[in-house]
Amino acid sequence: MDIEWMKLTAAEVQARAAADALVIVPVASLEQHGPHLATGVDMVLGGNVALETARRLAAQGHEVIVTPVVWTGLAEHHMAFGGTVTLDSATFQAVLRGVVRSAARHGFRRVMLLNGHGGNAEAIGTAATDLAAEFGIRVAGGTYWHMVPEVIAPLLERQPTLMHACEAETSLMMHLAPGSVRPERLAEAVGPSSSRVEGQPPGLLMRRSFRSFSETGVVGDARTATPAKGEKLLAAIAARCAELLANPKLWT
Repeated sequence: MDIEWMKLTAAEVQARAAADALVIVPVASLEQHGPHLATGVDMVLGGNVALETARRLAAQGHEVIVTPVVWTGLAEHHMAFGGTVTLDSATFQAVLRGVVRSAARHGFRRVMLLNGHGGNAEAIGTAATDLAAEFGIRVAGGTYWHMVPEVIAPLLERQPTLMHACEAETSLMMHLAPGSVRPERLAEAVGPSSSRVEGQPPGLLMRRSFRSFSETGVVGDARTATPAKGEKLLAAIAARCAELLANPKLWT
């Protein structure tokens, strides 16, 4: 069963709506990822996490369909490095609204906004709440590494979670898109362990330019990244995401 919306005919998409398929919308960004990774990291990783999650759901008998990646998001904090495209918040929310509204008009009743860019995280939560109320359907939203941190940490050597252009993201790109990795620049691919200043807890939100705290544009340490680690990360993340999204209580 094909799970990609863009590979189905209009009639086939409508059949999925009639079968109450879950729509997974991967949301990403086009932005700098240090000296060693191409700018499309979040698109590649977010899209593949969505597809691998959907494949596992389909294998378990669940109806599911995945839209193309929403490729641009909120990336003002990366603009100083160049190579980045960003939207303002109103435009970003309007794009998500248009995608979800279209799905709802076609009869889909369940939508998951699966985010792959940290800068979008708060906005995804807002969108899920607002769009569910507006269209009268179930809309969930989440950033994949925030959803499943327990399966990521055991696979990493130098950091506790996925950060930015880091051990985790670089390993995933080595597995999924090795041509987008610059191995000769890996020695430079290290930065601070957090984007927060000293004394700033996770619950205190303040975005600042990456240029102000990371000379390389990296948060974390990519120097121990490997393709094998990336393969394990993708499998673990997708399996756990599928388990979460298969919970019927989420959609009732």
